[in-house]
Amino acid sequence: MEELLEKIGNLTLVEAAELVKKMEEKFGISAAAPVAVAAAPAAGGAEAAGGDAKTEFNIELEAYGGDKKVDTIKKVREITGLPLMDAKKLVEGGGTLKEEVPKEEAEKIKSELEALGAKVALK
Repeated sequence: MEELLEKIGNLTLVEAAELVKKMEEKFGISAAAPVAVAAAPAAGGAEAAGGDAKTEFNIELEAYGGDKKVDTIKKVREITGLPLMDAKKLVEGGGTLKEEVPKEEAEKIKSELEALGAKVALK
């Protein structure tokens, strides 16, 4: 068993990905299935347990204010730590800025971006 683990440990990233794919095909399994199964109860568990209020949010940038595009890009870089080009693409195309952010921080980020004319949603 140790010899097998040693061999697997010496695989390159590409070889390891190929190994996973071949194992999935041979044994009819999916490496992603355990993650999905484990995550499903956690997501529904809080709601089913008593309808607790949501405490963490995803911050979604839906649109930016046309005349404050540069300021919005700067703010997105500050929030996300993304390189300039990635922040620009995110501002122009919209998308998730941060995930699972505490409510207070999410509301602060939302108000900062809205002050620049951006349209932001907390989900």
